[in-house]
Amino acid sequence: MHLRGLSTRRRIRVTAVACATLVAGLLSAPAADARPAPEPPLTTMSIKSPPGGANVRVLIFHGSAAAGDESPVVNAGIEAIERIGLSGPADQRFEVEATADASVFTSQTRLGGYNTVVFLTGGGDVLDPEQEAGLEAYMEAGGGFVGVHDAARAEPYSDWFTGLIGARPAASSPTAVQRATVEVGDRRHPATGALPLEWKRPDLWPNWVKNPSGDVHTVARVRESTYQPGTSANGADHPMSWCRDYDGGRSFYTGMGGTVSSYDETDFRTHLRGALLWTSRLVRADCKATITGNYKAERLTPANQPGQNDQIGEPHGLVTAPDGRVLYIGRGGADSSRPVITDWNNPDVGKGKGQIHVYDPATKKVTLAGELTVFGNKGGGDELVKVEEGLLGIELDPRFEQNGWVYLHYTPHSGVNRDTRIAERRVSRFTLDLATNRLDLGSEKVLLKWPVQVHSCCHAGGGLAWDSKDNLYIATGDNNSSGFSGGYSGNNPQPNFKGVSFADARRTAGNTHNLNGKILRIHPEPDGTYTLPAGNLFTGRETDEGGGKTRGEIYVMGVRNPARISVDRSTDILYAGWVGPDAGEPSPIWGPAKYDTFAVITQAGNRGWPYCMGNKQPYRDRNLPDPSQPLGWYDCDHPKNESPNNDGLVNLPPVTGNNIWYSPQGGAPDYPRDANGVPSYQKDQATYRLPWLKGGGQAAMNGPVYRYDAAGSNAVRWPAYWDGKWFVGDFYDADQPRNAVVMDPRTQGSGGLPVHSESLKKIVPVGNDGIKNLMDWKFGPDGALYVLDYGRGFFTSDAKSALWKVTYQGGGPTPAADRLARGAQ
Repeated sequence: MHLRGLSTRRRIRVTAVACATLVAGLLSAPAADARPAPEPPLTTMSIKSPPGGANVRVLIFHGSAAAGDESPVVNAGIEAIERIGLSGPADQRFEVEATADASVFTSQTRLGGYNTVVFLTGGGDVLDPEQEAGLEAYMEAGGGFVGVHDAARAEPYSDWFTGLIGARPAASSPTAVQRATVEVGDRRHPATGALPLEWKRPDLWPNWVKNPSGDVHTVARVRESTYQPGTSANGADHPMSWCRDYDGGRSFYTGMGGTVSSYDETDFRTHLRGALLWTSRLVRADCKATITGNYKAERLTPANQPGQNDQIGEPHGLVTAPDGRVLYIGRGGADSSRPVITDWNNPDVGKGKGQIHVYDPATKKVTLAGELTVFGNKGGGDELVKVEEGLLGIELDPRFEQNGWVYLHYTPHSGVNRDTRIAERRVSRFTLDLATNRLDLGSEKVLLKWPVQVHSCCHAGGGLAWDSKDNLYIATGDNNSSGFSGGYSGNNPQPNFKGVSFADARRTAGNTHNLNGKILRIHPEPDGTYTLPAGNLFTGRETDEGGGKTRGEIYVMGVRNPARISVDRSTDILYAGWVGPDAGEPSPIWGPAKYDTFAVITQAGNRGWPYCMGNKQPYRDRNLPDPSQPLGWYDCDHPKNESPNNDGLVNLPPVTGNNIWYSPQGGAPDYPRDANGVPSYQKDQATYRLPWLKGGGQAAMNGPVYRYDAAGSNAVRWPAYWDGKWFVGDFYDADQPRNAVVMDPRTQGSGGLPVHSESLKKIVPVGNDGIKNLMDWKFGPDGALYVLDYGRGFFTSDAKSALWKVTYQGGGPTPAADRLARGAQ
């Protein structure tokens, strides 16, 4: 062992022990479980804690179990780490030593002087039991470890070393260098924070015998669709670099670095540099944020007492108050003690109770704050029986702590015309008594109201959200039947009740003069009225086509059933998700299968329904006299509303592509297109651009963008790793999404796909005893995630209907501030 600078003499000083190539690795070695792990003898070494000191030293170990010439990859790795140690700010530089002599691990004087040990070794038993015990003692004392590429093949019979590395390569991993895209999901760790979101580079890409996700903190993944991963592929979640606090110390591993050229890359050296800074105690970092055992999900509300809704109604939305209270609403479905009236001749048809509950974290008690009499209780059945109206959305005034104002989006039963079967939808402001948690129903101020047909179900929408300028966004569904169009575009003009179409979404979502199938944006005023902010899609005063054919409240048109929306108030970007139609497969005649959709909306626009979905995939037109016969394909760039049920503009704004769409076949289906840009819609020709999600039974439930608040010392808040990530989920919990995604700010507003996705299914637990039917989710002021589980029956609440809280239990970054090698950073 000697101190290595940038000497070219290194290549003739290396011992024969380090001669095997890293590329050969341990591909032919026995599996990690081929024989029991040996019991190492107890070591008498006493390593000071923490090892190393302010004169930071890094040891590179490159011993190998194989014989032969020295690996060029090892040479390149040693030289790169030497150069890293001599570069950068003076307070982040370090000395580097390299050795192939494993006896260093039995010298407490020598080993205790290093801040970090780097394994550039090839595979095999490179340490005897006593030497491994020395490395174990070093980690227990708080040492740092970095493993590079084939280091994961070392010590194949050691369970402890498997834990140190995190995963073992599959024997059938690819052996050819391939160019692939690395998704860099951790935007805060020093090893990845400065890297491209999508990092394209050539390397050897190992597959893992067991995927370590959830047991380690993954900072980067490789996207398997960008190369040939072989038969042992790991799928959409293929970790490539990760870290964890292990056995008292800090461990970082990267599967990259299998080629000489890797070490010539500036970005790869940046990656290694960040790993070394953390393991050497020069900087702190969070390597706990995605380890699933660091999260706790607890149910906050017990089941209702028999015949009562004392804890929860039919769950339909929640909001958190600045003081930590959680207000959540019940749509209006009845419990078993209440009648369900479906006969339109009965004045009480569909009458239900839209309930507002308040959970107080200080007392851990629930108060039934109030009940609105709503049209929303007709039970199940077909679409001419059931109804999805009722109490649909809730928001709190930006100055709620002072005024107690609560905004509710609902369908009052008193507004139903049983003859025409037209109801009134409204957004109203009420006052909550902040001392008693009781809603003053007599305080109602109706801000906005509009007609909805209720002869046929469905798609009511309902979400509410504020931006930083106190503009209120209101999500409305297309108020259209799912039937009569084979599950494709809801554009059948024929079915109607007393002259009002209920199967043609061109009357609603595609109509510039109708408030249904939209996301509205208004500015509520203190007197209960509203004004229109600048920048909406229309002003309401357009003179096109004779004038009087637009509504100024419309911010986004062309959405189907946006039950959940959110606004990131740090950027004022709107996020939305909506449920698609019912077709199980794509049709070359009619268009795409059902797509549930999520969108990042940076400006007013048209999102396509019922003309186009996904990344501007068109449907086929149909019109009278025979709606069963297809006409031409819609033009997504120049859509026209030529429905006989349209009273708005014929010429519509161009469609903006959406960011996430998924069908029963997979995530983001795409097809070859003809000369006119029309997809083939042949199922066997589809490519799935987002392989981490799939549908089936599906109902998109948009979530928040998390913003980490560093103020104070909050023990339960989710860590900074999640800052800026967008939470997207589905009502169901099988293959459907429950993920946090990273968007590229350069492309997100024009339909760019997510560049990274992190599964939340082990953190927001799925399953019958978990949160199986996710209805809404929002972060509270404490940084915890609050989630509504709908329950297991439709149009009612049941014993599984509940409010949940998911908290982080993992603690702060490591090392502790008082254990940094050169003082607080």
